[in-house]
Amino acid sequence: MRFDPSRAAVVSIHNQRDIVGPDGAFANLFYEQITARNVVGKLSGLLDQARTAGATIIYTRIAFAPDYSDLVPNSLLLQQAGALVDGTESGAIIQPLLSGPGDAVITNQQVGGFGTELAGLLESGGIGTLLLAGVATNISVESTARAAVDHGCRVVIVEDACSAAAEAAHAASIGSLGLLATITGCADIQWDPAAG
Repeated sequence: MRFDPSRAAVVSIHNQRDIVGPDGAFANLFYEQITARNVVGKLSGLLDQARTAGATIIYTRIAFAPDYSDLVPNSLLLQQAGALVDGTESGAIIQPLLSGPGDAVITNQQVGGFGTELAGLLESGGIGTLLLAGVATNISVESTARAAVDHGCRVVIVEDACSAAAEAAHAASIGSLGLLATITGCADIQWDPAAG
């Protein structure tokens, strides 16, 4: 698949220590599949190639005030005590996937990464295509994808740079997302200004 780097962005979704790290608050849910699927290695390579090509890189992260005054308690998953506190190492993006100069980092307090800040960034940059990758496929990636589709974006799921708590959950989500988005893998992505 060919993408014009001036009109596409790679979105790294919620790759924070509490979510993807071996000792994070959600490690018991996600770490086994993150490791088995080599999500961090594949996403790191995808981000490096996109940066080299001049594509926009966007990180979304969930982080709350230390007193959780900005938490809307409507999601059982996000009510993990002590997790995803803004300004802490456990709430930060992990070292192998750190943002670089010029990358955008969007902090939110919801399951999905798509909101008014991301929408504004896409519109101001003339970006119409989003390549999504991260954890978890059936939660934050899928939520972000659905909102992006509703916003009018062309959405591409980089399937091998995503994972869920179980392979079956990942596969079911990819099957569902295939009705809304293009599904691809890291090896099939080519950056080409002539792609249009």
